[in-house]
Amino acid sequence: MEHLQFITAYIVGGGGFNSAWLLMIVITLVSLGVQWRFKSKFKEYSEIGLLSGLSGAEVAQRMLRDHGIYDVQVMSVEGQLTDHYNPENKTVNLSPDVYHSRSVAAATVAAHECGHAVQHAKSYAWLGFRSAMVPLVTTASTIIQWTLMIGVMLLFFSGNAIVLFIGVLALAVVTAFSFVTLPVEFDASRRALAWLNNNYSVMQTQEEHNEAKDALWWAAMTYVVAALSALATLLYYVSLLNSNRRN
Repeated sequence: MEHLQFITAYIVGGGGFNSAWLLMIVITLVSLGVQWRFKSKFKEYSEIGLLSGLSGAEVAQRMLRDHGIYDVQVMSVEGQLTDHYNPENKTVNLSPDVYHSRSVAAATVAAHECGHAVQHAKSYAWLGFRSAMVPLVTTASTIIQWTLMIGVMLLFFSGNAIVLFIGVLALAVVTAFSFVTLPVEFDASRRALAWLNNNYSVMQTQEEHNEAKDALWWAAMTYVVAALSALATLLYYVSLLNSNRRN
């Protein structure tokens, strides 16, 4: 659906090679590069065994205990790179590759997700704000699927910009959510690294700590490019509205 929206907008824009469109292309290419780099790093560190021999699940349980958190359950969920913390039912959900693995990558991901649990326990403001936005973002995401595509077609055939305007408002909400996610993810990584640095029973060498820091940095970059990509897309559709108003 996203690709169809971009193609439709490209046609309506008469080729669409304005600054917003070019920015979107550049960020998309950068995003693909960052995603590839992150996955390659994860694969590399997944093949490096943790000297302590702890599994991802054991690392998560230890970090939660060290922070005095006893009401959060560590669970295994299906899929790859599906790791997340669910504040609604207080569960740290780890993919099988992380839950069972005894690698540097598994320990790093587990610690990061527990970082979110620590945020929740300490009432971290940005996490609370992000959680409060979820219902609105869910609705906005549903609206976007149709309003942008239909809106640009109506703009092209009839000059009616109302539907596209609604789509742009919904897209603005999703874009804002992407940027609110950034401090939440960076802070979770900061908490994970601080705990790992103070627990040589988990990561026993400086090399392991450096690998964990590298993995978390590339993971954070995926969120950065996702936010920039959302912003570039928003700017492009805003440019369509402005172009129509000038005409």
